[in-house]
Amino acid sequence: MLLTITTTRYPATDLGYLLHKHPAKVQTFPLTAGDVHVFYPEATEEKCTAALLLDLDPVRLTRKTGPGGNDFALELYVNDRPYVASSFMSAAISQAYSSAMNGRCKDKPELVDVAFPLEVTLSVLPVNGGEPLLRSLFEPLGYEVSVQAFPLDTQYAEWGQSRYYEVSLKNTLPLWMLLSQLYVLIPVCDNDKHYFIGNHEVEKLMEKGRDWLENHPAKELIVRRYMKHLGPLTRQALELIMKEDAEPEETEDTPVPVEKIRLHDLRLQTVRDLLLEQQVTSVADLGCGEGKLLRLLVEKPAFTRILGMDVSYRSLEIAGEKLKLDRMPERQRKRLELIQGSLLYKDKRLSGFDAATLVEVIEHLDPPRLAVLEKVVFEYARPSLVIITTVNAEYNIKYESLTAGTFRHNDHRFEWTRPEFEAWATVVAERFGYTVTFRPLGEWDDAVGAPSQLALFTIADT
Repeated sequence: MLLTITTTRYPATDLGYLLHKHPAKVQTFPLTAGDVHVFYPEATEEKCTAALLLDLDPVRLTRKTGPGGNDFALELYVNDRPYVASSFMSAAISQAYSSAMNGRCKDKPELVDVAFPLEVTLSVLPVNGGEPLLRSLFEPLGYEVSVQAFPLDTQYAEWGQSRYYEVSLKNTLPLWMLLSQLYVLIPVCDNDKHYFIGNHEVEKLMEKGRDWLENHPAKELIVRRYMKHLGPLTRQALELIMKEDAEPEETEDTPVPVEKIRLHDLRLQTVRDLLLEQQVTSVADLGCGEGKLLRLLVEKPAFTRILGMDVSYRSLEIAGEKLKLDRMPERQRKRLELIQGSLLYKDKRLSGFDAATLVEVIEHLDPPRLAVLEKVVFEYARPSLVIITTVNAEYNIKYESLTAGTFRHNDHRFEWTRPEFEAWATVVAERFGYTVTFRPLGEWDDAVGAPSQLALFTIADT
């Protein structure tokens, strides 16, 4: 059973970095009922294809319960499992591409959330529901779906088509999301699983379905099939999904409805991961709002000193409530401090931190006041590392509800294009003795970039 992933984004060999698999090597991983082989039929800077070959051993399959999870003796020996993409393929993806599916890339972490043009081929995919069901699962996620049905018997055309398809899927999205969607939807197409389904399967579905399942029009069918039609687990998973949908969005840092909350979560997670990569231990979150980033930082013991500052006293009260400061153990409480303050005034409380973060903050200031913020952060506080994120104005045309010249949030004083943000950040870095690099945040569009953008300032060696 063969699955291939192809990209043409230059340099296409970046696919090898994301998959943690060198194009010059063939790698093999053991499964309980066979082996997984990963190799590259093609690896040039213009086009790169990674192939995953699942080789199941029919004899080893018989040592388990039946492929359908029952005790029908004949099914142990007469089945299609060695020749089709099923839950065994999901297990193979999880085993061979675990780092990529979990959004980790050691050598090029900036690529993790970049949307790549990707094409997936599955040589034989069983679809219990036929082509209409296959399209209903993948097309709402933005895939271009091409299918070729296999006949039941080439010598007897009147028997019609089988439930087996050769499938090609094209989409532009981050690799981790592609792998997560394949992991969930391949066994959903098959409507079967080879292993016992328990409560842990709900957690796996919530993790792999993050950022896409809650908005899928067929989510109830997906959950029901993923849970093998087990009523209690299906209801539990759907309740969790509905609960996430129903949670009210907080107003302080929330953009207009067209920009979904998951983008803001992505910003915060990216900032946290960058801080971990840079091995900083003390962080000042400037313009912390209601403490969303602070909550992510407190979870990581690597951050021994955390400061949240905001001009809004009410936001700080909400942050304290959500962080449960009154119930936080004393040892944890000593790591965290909330203060009221403004980025337009020199403040000695901001000195001595390894890093400072400003997540979607600068666009709330009138442009003439940015010069003051620059001095407060880069000259007076002067941390070794500064991370600033802001929206990308070029992406606004993707939001149908935004008319020309309007901003994503009614409190924004400006919104910059990528060249404008990079020009401002480059001047700031040169003026105050920093180097700066940039990266996109969110789903990539070749014409207008990503919805948000990030600048990483690092103090220059003296």
